[in-house]
Amino acid sequence: MSELLEMIMMICFGVSWPLSIIKSFTARTTTGKSVVFLVCIFTGYICGIASKLMQETVTYVLVFYIINAIMVFIDIILYIRNSKLDKKRAVKAAVEG
Repeated sequence: MSELLEMIMMICFGVSWPLSIIKSFTARTTTGKSVVFLVCIFTGYICGIASKLMQETVTYVLVFYIINAIMVFIDIILYIRNSKLDKKRAVKAAVEG
């Protein structure tokens, strides 16, 4: 039963990441995003994965940890891309301004 509840928790968390990725991709800006938050969440997922592996309690729930960690990592990469785009826009605005 506890694995089922943990899986439901991971699915609920995981539903939000595709939406966040889409927003990051289309917005092309870091406005409203926190890289510290993303890194903290990513670290949490990595620790959860490590915990499962160290306790040798590898179950199907591990798949959800991995999927969520990948999605957060993608959002971090998009944050880095968007930060570069923000800087380019700032330089362009300064030159034109």
